[in-house]
Amino acid sequence: MNKIFSGSIEKESGLRKYMIAIFNKMFLALGLTGIISYLCSSSEQVLAIMSGGFSIVLMLATFGIVIYLSARINKIDSEKANALFWIYSALLGAFLAPVFVMYTGESVANAFFTTAIFFGSLSLYGYTTKRDLTSVGSFMTIGLFAVILTSFVNIFFLKNSIIQVGLSVLCVVIFCGLTAYDVQKIKNFYNDAHDEEGIKKIAVIGALNLYLDFINLFLAILRLFGNRK
Repeated sequence: MNKIFSGSIEKESGLRKYMIAIFNKMFLALGLTGIISYLCSSSEQVLAIMSGGFSIVLMLATFGIVIYLSARINKIDSEKANALFWIYSALLGAFLAPVFVMYTGESVANAFFTTAIFFGSLSLYGYTTKRDLTSVGSFMTIGLFAVILTSFVNIFFLKNSIIQVGLSVLCVVIFCGLTAYDVQKIKNFYNDAHDEEGIKKIAVIGALNLYLDFINLFLAILRLFGNRK
């Protein structure tokens, strides 16, 4: 009985360390993204490059890294996965620099703190709830693809500002749901890991998922409530 109790405590302690490591990695990546974005936005020459065709290169590069990490995580080592994660965070910071220049510093700060409150609350819910959020995650994922498709149609054909506002509202709802779902999923992944290397690789994917949830939630809130310069 004591062995079972002791093993349960040890497992719970390991889970907490695992989750803390993932959140630390995610917030460090957000910091790196913010620093790179600030440095790029401080240079008119760099901004001119980012606002041109090079932004497409950055977009494709970041998209490619996410696809590669998701598809190859079981076949690459944790050090390579970590390196790709940091590269991705830096490249996204450069890609987002022209976006942040469009808004006042106060708007960016307010959107960040609002996102942090939403993200923290939903992360806590996802970690503590006993409800299975799989159906929520599936529904939100389908909604995300629908929003992406509608966004492309609106950008290139409709160009309707009201539709864009509606899509931003939907993005807030979707990424709130995905945050809770991803935290629960990451927590459950810990039970399926068989060795330390596996835990490290799962931690990278987990940090990437939460990082993307935070960034997309932040951008949606900024588009809704941010004051443009």
